[in-house]
Amino acid sequence: MLVALGFLMVATFMALIMTKRMTPLLALIIVPTVFGLFAGAGLGLGDMVMDAVKSMSGTAALLMFAIMYFGIMIDVGLFDKLVDGILRLVGNDPAKVVMGTAVLTGLISLDGDGSTTFIVVTAALLPIYQRLGMSPVVLTCVAGLTNGTLNIVPWGGPTARAAAALHVDASAVFVPMIPSLIAGLIVVFAFAWAMGISERKRLQREDPLRWGPGSKVAPGTGRTGGSPAGGRGVALLEKVAVRGDGTEAATMDGTVLDPHRETLRPKLFIFNLSMTVAIMVLLIVDVLPLSYLFMVGTAVALLVNFPRISDQAKMISSHASSVIAVVSMVLAAAVLTGVLSGTGMVDAMSAWLVDVIPSSMGPMLAILTGIISIPATFLMSNDAFYFGILPVLTEAGAHYGIDAVDMARASITGQPVHMQSPLVPAILLLVSMAKVDLGEHHKKVLWRALIVALVMLGVGVLTGAIGIG
Repeated sequence: MLVALGFLMVATFMALIMTKRMTPLLALIIVPTVFGLFAGAGLGLGDMVMDAVKSMSGTAALLMFAIMYFGIMIDVGLFDKLVDGILRLVGNDPAKVVMGTAVLTGLISLDGDGSTTFIVVTAALLPIYQRLGMSPVVLTCVAGLTNGTLNIVPWGGPTARAAAALHVDASAVFVPMIPSLIAGLIVVFAFAWAMGISERKRLQREDPLRWGPGSKVAPGTGRTGGSPAGGRGVALLEKVAVRGDGTEAATMDGTVLDPHRETLRPKLFIFNLSMTVAIMVLLIVDVLPLSYLFMVGTAVALLVNFPRISDQAKMISSHASSVIAVVSMVLAAAVLTGVLSGTGMVDAMSAWLVDVIPSSMGPMLAILTGIISIPATFLMSNDAFYFGILPVLTEAGAHYGIDAVDMARASITGQPVHMQSPLVPAILLLVSMAKVDLGEHHKKVLWRALIVALVMLGVGVLTGAIGIG
């Protein structure tokens, strides 16, 4: 009963948001509440949800202050030069912009933190997408795919959890999976290039004067016009400036990177850059809780860049809408996780997954673990899968001569799909900052993420990193 309720609850949630019958925020609250009552939780639902809220409070604090910190860094001009550099490299070619998205996401993802990666990538590239009239869903799709693929680095959460749960060394799990990681990234870049070409063709159809054959659109130049990004009502932010010779050039006037904005602090560029690099280093070495790290960073950034109290209050208020949008989603997700855990649905679903595997498939248990990890890590948290299901599967695999480290390697191949889950705060942050509907993101990303995950699993088997009993 609990197994059916658990899967039906998640399916109902996904159907409601993908068909746009309900916003993700409302679905995260209402759907689990209804199914929790059907599961017989009664008034105990309150305690279940509050326990989940407490466990996610650190994440909510991290996202709140990380959004504020990087928002302030955008306001003071830290990322302007980065965007200028990307513009010079990719110009006005949508295909190159999408490839640049994959490269930038990959580089920043090496810190192992999805939230930070998505904040930086969105801050740097969303204005470019908007200026060119490109669909922001392409940005979230490529960023989500790239970050999910790189989520298996040994200092990232999944590999560390798998290693801890099975008492093996994280480097022993990761190093043999490097060929799988490379193969996964190749597929991601292929998808990125294909989406970039598709965006280029769409823009050529919608605005042939600007993008059609024979047009003279060069990097940093062009005229305004074209349809809203992806046809979804995202207004273009491109402005036109007239040079001395009478030609037109696109500028960032009126965007979050407006070169004339009052919040720019060019004299403090070195200080802000140094502080941001220091925070990234501290983030990687993990000497302080991330939420506290960004709390301090935000406080120092406000104090140094905006000494006047009135200016500090104004800066905090200017980012209030972004903070509320993301933090409310995280706290709402606590309703879903709380009901899944508190009612016993997660445990029942875990036991069911183990029971449905026939004994004849025992020697293939490592491969099956990789396949199971794809939907399982999407439907439940990494903690629930790696500390709940994986040890049970590994114990079963031991009877067929499958090493625990092989099971650990197989278990991390589902991460490209896991990263797209509404239970992952980072992906909620990404779609919120890009102003993309979660259902639209899922339509574009899920099947691609599934292919990447299967390729990683297949390469792991072919290279012997994932053994067969």
